[in-house]
Amino acid sequence: MIKVNNVTKSLDRTRILDQVNFQVQPGTITGVVGRNGAGKTTLLRMISGIIHADNGSISVDGKSVYREPDIKQNIVFVPDSTDALKAYSVKEIVKFYKTVYPSFDETYYYNLLDKFNFKKTGKIKQMSKGQKALFSLILAFATNAQYILLDEPTDGLDVIIKKDILQFIAEEVAKQDVSVIISSHRLDELEKMADHIVVLKDGTVESEVEMEELKQQYKKVQVAYHDAFPSDIQEHMDVLSQSGRVGVVLIKENDEENEAVLRQYDPILFEELPLTLEDVFVAKLGGDLYVS
Repeated sequence: MIKVNNVTKSLDRTRILDQVNFQVQPGTITGVVGRNGAGKTTLLRMISGIIHADNGSISVDGKSVYREPDIKQNIVFVPDSTDALKAYSVKEIVKFYKTVYPSFDETYYYNLLDKFNFKKTGKIKQMSKGQKALFSLILAFATNAQYILLDEPTDGLDVIIKKDILQFIAEEVAKQDVSVIISSHRLDELEKMADHIVVLKDGTVESEVEMEELKQQYKKVQVAYHDAFPSDIQEHMDVLSQSGRVGVVLIKENDEENEAVLRQYDPILFEELPLTLEDVFVAKLGGDLYVS
């Protein structure tokens, strides 16, 4: 289990993370979401022990990543850039990884290279962006580490390679019972595979969502009225979109008070729509996640 306890971090006198708390359970996929600058990458680097917290503690299986560095052999951080690996060949990188991660599974590694049609004699720098992203994941899972931290693993990739990567992550988590933390802007991707979502806003944990419970907590309703869309609805509820007399509103599942307000204006349409993780994000954080 990973425990992040009251972690605070400043860089260049700017507070990046402030009193961050959450846990990652074994064998789960946790998504860390937030706008650019919310502290997602900094948080992953701290969990992996690359940078230290100013205050608070981070433990992995009960060991501090700062005071007991041997635990780092059980953690892999995969950044959003593979530039650090580009000088290696596909074979040369194995020697490096086996030194850092004694449990590196060379047979598993080469089997996956065959599965995804990688050339065993090539240089990493010769790979396409999508191939580099997939190759980085193969390396990470081949370490046999129990905790894999992925920073924007599908950012900028085409649909086909993105599908391969997401399927690979889901399958390997199921097979190996590892824990994965994914920092991502892609709420639609996390919604399909994550067990737990941690939402960062202004360096703090704004909310946490268990995906199984999400649709039991909120519902999305489309309403339309004979006259103009009521102003008090716009002022007091989470309105996801509104055009003319029609609006889409997010309310809590058992929020009888707000549902009564929606109905008191005698709507000509009151329809519940499928709820997405992005709906919750937009309502709770205010604005489009994909805007920096």
